[in-house]
Amino acid sequence: MPHRMTAQETDITTLAVDAIVNAANESLLGGGGVDGAIHRAAGPDLLAECRTLNGCPTGQAKMTAGYAPPALHVIHTVGPIWNGGGAGEDELLRGCYVNSMALAAEAGLKTIAFPAISTGVYRFPVPRATAIAVETVAGILRGNAAFNQVTFCTFGDEVTTAYATALDAYR
Repeated sequence: MPHRMTAQETDITTLAVDAIVNAANESLLGGGGVDGAIHRAAGPDLLAECRTLNGCPTGQAKMTAGYAPPALHVIHTVGPIWNGGGAGEDELLRGCYVNSMALAAEAGLKTIAFPAISTGVYRFPVPRATAIAVETVAGILRGNAAFNQVTFCTFGDEVTTAYATALDAYR
């Protein structure tokens, strides 16, 4: 199972996987960071499809076609904004991974790539967020042999180091 999870410092929009996960806002209509990069790479057809989805609540996920990126699908999930840890942020973040993986499994997808959800402008502490991500995905992989590979895309030393540390716990 550990070999099925990796971390890679790369642009998520360049990965040839079945699905990339978009760290979206609740409108699903684009924004900054990963969300903006995915919308720019996919072009106006992604925005048009997102308009039909009527947004997405925090912790949930919705799937669209991938359009221009090499990924076949985009799974949009809305991470929680960090408010000190007492507002259910951990469970909401865990829901992002559980619900994204569930959509991928329902669609028969084998490879998926996640960004570091909520760690940018939403200010979720990086070590805590990466530990939740890896622990949650590891639990799902333990019970589901259908997934071939889960890639955690990183950006910068802090996030890359945090994922390496979290993944070491499962090796």
